[in-house]
Amino acid sequence: MNIKLSIFTVLAVLLSACGNQATGQKERTVDLKTTRDSVSYGIGSDVGHNLQMNLKQSGLDSLNMDAMFAGMRDAMDSTERISTEKVKAVVQAYMMEAQKTMMAKQQAEAEATLAAGQAFMAENGKKPGVTTTASGLQYEVLQMGKGAKPTAADTVRVNYKGTLLNGKQFDSSYDRGQPAEFPVNAVIPGWTEALQLMPVGSRWKLYIPSDLAYGERGAGADIPGNSTLIFEVELMDILNK
Repeated sequence: MNIKLSIFTVLAVLLSACGNQATGQKERTVDLKTTRDSVSYGIGSDVGHNLQMNLKQSGLDSLNMDAMFAGMRDAMDSTERISTEKVKAVVQAYMMEAQKTMMAKQQAEAEATLAAGQAFMAENGKKPGVTTTASGLQYEVLQMGKGAKPTAADTVRVNYKGTLLNGKQFDSSYDRGQPAEFPVNAVIPGWTEALQLMPVGSRWKLYIPSDLAYGERGAGADIPGNSTLIFEVELMDILNK
C-alpha cells in the first residue's frame, strides 16, 4: 500500500488547519472488529505516515494537529467552516513563509557544517603522520602495502568504513560482510585521488573535505551538505591486473 498525497492537496483538504481548533471535541474511538475496519485503519495509517513525512520535509511539522484532523473530518462531512478560496490563500501564504524559514535554517546549518569541516582540516593537517595533497585531501598511512598502485581506469576491491566528523558512521563494507568493488574513476574525487596513491595491501585513513566529497548537496539523509568525511580504506586488490 502506498497512497501518495501532495502536501498542497492535503492542506487544501484540511480546512480547519486555518480555522477554529478542535479542542473540546469528543475523541472518536474505533474498534477494529472486521477486515473492513482493519483495511480502513491501514489506509488511514498509510496516509498519516505520508502526511507526516511531507509536513516535515516542507517545514510544516509545527501545525496544530487537532485542528488539522478536525479539518479532515469536516471536509469529508462537507461541513467546512472556511471557504475553499480563503483556505487556499491562507495556506499558500503560510507555506511560503514556512519554506523561507526552512531554507534559511538549512543554509545556516550548511554554513556551520562547512566552517566546522574547514577548521577540522586546518588542525588535522598539523598532526604528525598526516599528509595534505595539493587538492586538500588529507591521508594517514596506517599500513603501507607493497603491491601495485591502481590507475583511474582500474577497478578495485576495497574494505572501508565512513564517518562524519561527529563520529557517526554512515557506511561500512565491514558491517555488510563483503568488500566493495568499483572503478577508481566512479567514486567521489577524494577517493579517486587517494586510491591512485595507495599500493595494494595498504590501509589508510582519509580525511576528505566537502568539495572532494558530496559538496553542498550531500548524499541522502546520512551525509548533510558540506560535510567533511573520514574514511578508513583497505585496498585489497586491483581486479583487472
